[in-house]
Amino acid sequence: MDSPAISTAHDAARHATLVAELQARWPEHRIAPSLGRVQALCDLLGNPERSAPVIQVAGTNGKGSTALMIDALLRSEGLRTGRVASPHLQDLTERICIDGHPISRAAFADLYDEVKPFIDLVDAQAIDGVQMTFFEVMTGLAFAAFADAPVDVMVLEVGLGGTWDATNVADADVAVICPIDLDHTHILGSTVAEIAAEKAGIIKPGATAVIAGQTREAAEVLLARCAEVGADPVLEGPGFGLLSRELAVGGQVLRINGAEGPIGDLHLPLHGRHMAENAALAVAAVESFLGGRALPPEVISDGLADVVAPARLEVVRRSPTVVLDTAHNPHGVRATLEAVHEAFTFQPLVGVVAMMGDKAVDEVFGLLADQLSHVVVTTISSTSRALSVDDLADIAEGAMGVERVDRAATMAEALDRAMQVADEAGPAAGVLVIGSLMAAGEARDILGAPEHSGALGTAALEDDDEDDW
Repeated sequence: MDSPAISTAHDAARHATLVAELQARWPEHRIAPSLGRVQALCDLLGNPERSAPVIQVAGTNGKGSTALMIDALLRSEGLRTGRVASPHLQDLTERICIDGHPISRAAFADLYDEVKPFIDLVDAQAIDGVQMTFFEVMTGLAFAAFADAPVDVMVLEVGLGGTWDATNVADADVAVICPIDLDHTHILGSTVAEIAAEKAGIIKPGATAVIAGQTREAAEVLLARCAEVGADPVLEGPGFGLLSRELAVGGQVLRINGAEGPIGDLHLPLHGRHMAENAALAVAAVESFLGGRALPPEVISDGLADVVAPARLEVVRRSPTVVLDTAHNPHGVRATLEAVHEAFTFQPLVGVVAMMGDKAVDEVFGLLADQLSHVVVTTISSTSRALSVDDLADIAEGAMGVERVDRAATMAEALDRAMQVADEAGPAAGVLVIGSLMAAGEARDILGAPEHSGALGTAALEDDDEDDW
């Protein structure tokens, strides 16, 4: 019999091989606009995408944390959940969560072995001239896992856009639209209206569309889609919303408007107005899923209190305090900076920044320049999409001045330098890691996850791409 150490090493090697095989496929930041491949896989698997009702979440910012809250509320109601998360922070297994925990590495490998022959059949067809993409395979695996579990409800976080996203092969009973702004403009469109039209594709005939507050440009597109397909819109403001909030130890206390009126004294262990608004959106989504039935206050209270959102203003170290965040576009960075100012009293705040080359980097540094006393720029080792240290430094120096910018070849070196600057500045100084989900994941690997971050489960460990709040 193999020793535990040998078995662990074998499992790690098996997982690394599987990850490399999957990530060698067409990457998720490129869209091969077709649902044909993922539909073909689902048909071969017996249509697991139809095995449970669906709540689908799209939007520019907020979809990750909103999906987490929806999941927590459903479980508080006593339902078994399957959640697709996109992308992952540290390990591929985070993308397939059952009852709030990622699938284990062993179960993931077994699942892949079972589904691989069907993936090969679809690859052989090269539908629309493309073999199955990384995200399509991961989505098909998630559907298969949820059907096998089985789960009572699937919560699907859209990867990119909406209409052509692989998760959209499922017909959502409830389509949740988080705030829409400019991002991925080279793929989704150059205006808010064009991006909204892409995201509106998750609103299906007869569904309920729960829509967060939007610009007029986006709202007009979303409401037109509802009218076109006969979906029932539930709008922030008249239908639900955040009524008030107060700062509290470890987060904030909310009062929201639910299906049967105001509900107060809800503790949310996350920082920022945007997170409070996401909580109200999540409650509205679950109540819509239940046919408009109000969730009991204790269910909402218990569900929100249990939410853990890694790398959303997550404190991962003290002395000096280091906070991780995934914000990577101007809309998200603006909200994060407001939340940092509200929740912490850093004097000064030192930044560690790494970003992808397809982001609004100049605009982001225009925002950071007003809040950061000093910044250490670095790159992301696991992707060619990341800006080089020198390119990022040139932009940072243009916004902040040469004397406020340091360069570091790796995330580990950047963290060391930023913590050194914070230590020299005094006990009130803090460090904020921002600019990319992949950057936050690398920092989390280096510094270690705090004890309370159980939402990742025991299987979470390694790398990947972009997301939102």
